[in-house]
This record gives sequence, C-alpha cells and structure tokens, in this order.
Amino acid sequence: MKTYLCIVGAGLMLSSCVSSKVYKDLESRYDELKEERALLADENQMLERENNTLKNEKIGLSKSLEEMRAERDRLRLEYEGARKRLAQLESSYDALEKQSSSALAENAQRNRSLLADLEEQERILDQKRSELEKLRQTMERQSGRVAELEGILAAKEAAMKNLKDAISKALLDFEGKGLTVEQRDGKVYVSMENKLLFNSGSWQINSEGRRAVNQLGGVLASNPDISVLIEGHTDNVPYAGNGSLEDNWDLSVKRATTIVKILSENSQIDPANLTAAGKSKYVPVADNGSATGKAKNRRIEVVLTPKLDEVSKLLSEI
Repeated sequence: MKTYLCIVGAGLMLSSCVSSKVYKDLESRYDELKEERALLADENQMLERENNTLKNEKIGLSKSLEEMRAERDRLRLEYEGARKRLAQLESSYDALEKQSSSALAENAQRNRSLLADLEEQERILDQKRSELEKLRQTMERQSGRVAELEGILAAKEAAMKNLKDAISKALLDFEGKGLTVEQRDGKVYVSMENKLLFNSGSWQINSEGRRAVNQLGGVLASNPDISVLIEGHTDNVPYAGNGSLEDNWDLSVKRATTIVKILSENSQIDPANLTAAGKSKYVPVADNGSATGKAKNRRIEVVLTPKLDEVSKLLSEI
C-alpha cells in the first residue's frame, strides 16, 4: 500500500509531464485508496473493540468457572456429609427396629393412656365451652336487663326533676318564708320551717301553713307513683308544753301526723303512699348554738321517693 502511494505521489509530482487524462485517473484512484484506507482504519478499530470485549468476556467466564468449581467442591462436601448422616439415620432406624416387642407394647400402652387422657381433656373442654356459652347468654340477658334498668332509672330521675319543678312552681308564693325544694340522690326534699306551719310548742297548723300543704298536695295528687314520707324535726330545746305530749319525740311525730292528715283530705292522694315519722332533735341541719340554727332545725321535711317496683323486679332477675 505504502509503495503504491509512493508511486501515486511520484505520479502526482510528474503530473506536469503526463497528460491531463492520466492525471485525473491517478487522482481518482488516489481518492479511492484514501477512502479504502479510512474504511480499513474503521474496521481495524471495530475489531480492536471486539477483541477487548472478548478479552473481558473471557475474564468473566474464567471467574465464573472458578466460582462454579468452588460451588461444586462445596456441594461435594455437603453431599458427603448428607451421606454420612443418612448412614447414621439408617443405623438408628435399624436399632429402633431391633427393639424388643415388650418395649413396643409398653409404648403402645402409654400411647393408649395418653389418648384416653386426651379424650377426657376434650370432654372437659367441651363441658367448659358449654358452660361458657350459657354464661355468655346469661350475661347478654343481664346486659339487656341492666340497660332496661338504666332506662327506668333515667326516666324516674327525669320524672323526679319534673316533680321538683312542679312543686317549686306551686309553692313559689312561699319563697323566703322558710321553704326550700331540692333534688338529690334520686329524691325530692321539701323542707318547711315550723315558723311557716306551727306556733312554738304547738302542732296545730296555721292558715298560711295549711295553704302551703294544700298546694303541695295538689302536685302530689298528680303523681300517684310517689311515696311520701313526712318527717318532723325539732331543735335541742326540751319540750316544756302541757297536755298529752311528753317530749320532742312526741312533738315531732304529732307535727308529722298533722301534715299527713291534711294531705289525706285530698281524695286524689292514696293514704297508702303517706308515712309519718318523728325525728326529734337528732337530725339537725344547722348548729343549735344560735337562734337562726334552731329555727332551721325546727322543720317538716317531706321526702318524695319514686316507687321502684319495676327496678326491684329487674334486680331480682339479674
């Protein structure tokens, strides 16, 4: 190639000595040779790249081959170990097969005993499951009754609030005259100081007190499901009056029965719902050391309680 190019070059140098046609032919041939040289150079670079790729692949394959050989050696060792363990297991199995028939019978008996125990435990477990199911059903029934009980109690509480509001409204004229109405612990308490009802040492009710008791009776007549407890209370000053009364016990009871009799005059109030009680001086609400405290302790308390027959029935069923 180089020789040929030299000849071509020489020909170019002598182009002035040759004809124009020959020059052009040589120039064309020179261009063709340049192109062929460029193609050969490109092909040579491609072959070099392919050669490098093949070298890299050879290195990778050699590495893989070494890894496969190492894996083969590892598997061979594992195989040998497994074969030895298999031999040991076969030996153990042969030893087990050589056990005496008595030992096998003993094992069978033990297994039968264990099976019997298992069956007994299963029976007990089934019994416990049955008991638990019954208990669950009982709890569900009780939960329903408890919910019903809560509903009844809520309704009773609401009814007592309405009752308290109705009494407060009916006795509004007596506010500031020793009368209070409050609701606590599911009950309504109407407290009337004796100055509103009685003269000192007397159980004869005055006109203003009778009017207050009658207005209270009008509300109670509209609530037949209420138990009415009338409590008479005194201060700690011993009773010094004359007549059939001996002490504060008698006075407190007499005043309570006076209120009961006035309420009983209302035909719409069931006398069976009324109870009179005397507490004497033993349930004070204020200090008896002052005149103000003594006045507060001399009182009639009307305790209104909802009848809880439905509640008692539900509680007995729970």
